[in-house]
Amino acid sequence: MMRMFLLFRRRALAIWNGTHSKHASCLLFLSLLSIFLLFSEFRSGLCLSPEPPPHTGSIAAHPRNVLVIGKVSNNPRKHYHYLKPMVDYAAGHMKDLGIDKGNVLMARDNAQMIELLKQGKVDWVTETAYSALLYEHHNAAQILLRKWKKDASHYYTIFFARKDRYIHSLEDLKGKVLALEDAGSTTAFFEPILCLVENNLTLQKLGSFKERPDPDKVGYVLSRQEINSSVWVHKGLVDAGAFNNQDWNKSDHLYKNMKKDLKIFYRSEPIPRAFELVRTNLDVSIKERLKDILLRAHLDSKAQKALRDYQQTRQFDELDAEGIHALNAARKALLAHIEVVR
Repeated sequence: MMRMFLLFRRRALAIWNGTHSKHASCLLFLSLLSIFLLFSEFRSGLCLSPEPPPHTGSIAAHPRNVLVIGKVSNNPRKHYHYLKPMVDYAAGHMKDLGIDKGNVLMARDNAQMIELLKQGKVDWVTETAYSALLYEHHNAAQILLRKWKKDASHYYTIFFARKDRYIHSLEDLKGKVLALEDAGSTTAFFEPILCLVENNLTLQKLGSFKERPDPDKVGYVLSRQEINSSVWVHKGLVDAGAFNNQDWNKSDHLYKNMKKDLKIFYRSEPIPRAFELVRTNLDVSIKERLKDILLRAHLDSKAQKALRDYQQTRQFDELDAEGIHALNAARKALLAHIEVVR
């Protein structure tokens, strides 16, 4: 960064010497300095907003009077606005425990979030099943409650293709290309990958939908967004896609005029929709208070806006027998194939 700044300065001085125009060189130098500062902020991962910087860098453990909620995010500005009201609501019910403030901290990926949890920089995380199980596997966090995210207690992965393609089962994906969202998604990465592996299919990661896998392997490519997966399938750029049943019914993830040309050819078993987790070494009194606050939140009129902002959460609850069975099955599958999904 400093080298770039010095380069900007030298160029401004060169123009000064060449033109002898103080006004022109000063304007150029200020312009270059502004570009440098903006570039520096972009490189640091900070969100250009009045809120506290949402992405983490090298930070110390937070003060004891602060409750910190965290999330893996590639869109910090968006996620900050649904996390902050919820952490503020919870922190507001912990003053007798010495908590009087709520903060938000984002991580780039699961690996970084695991480190933040272990270092005590994040207290509380909201995540879907497989990321939650990864945190649990690394002894970084423990599941506290189920979250009825987007008004649902469970969801499942669907595999889809064009109706005019001869694809009727997972076996038919050999030699084909499958679009998945990103490596942090439960139903658009972990679950479809595990479905394929558990059906004795060999995977081959591709760098682009223009590449083709070996004839005996299922190629997969990351689309980064659900809408990309559905558009790529519809246009024939890939052979199939996978995301969850709620995405199938969302017009911003699958355009209505495309849906009539597509078919679902495989459904996974349902899994719990999402979870709230706390770091493993969080003070027990704070952990128990947070659990009590969340369990009662849907009954509190003052919590309704925070719940809506929090990914349209209906409520939080303990897992029932069906949910425990589904979670245990997901845990078993993840541990059996953890090298595949890393």
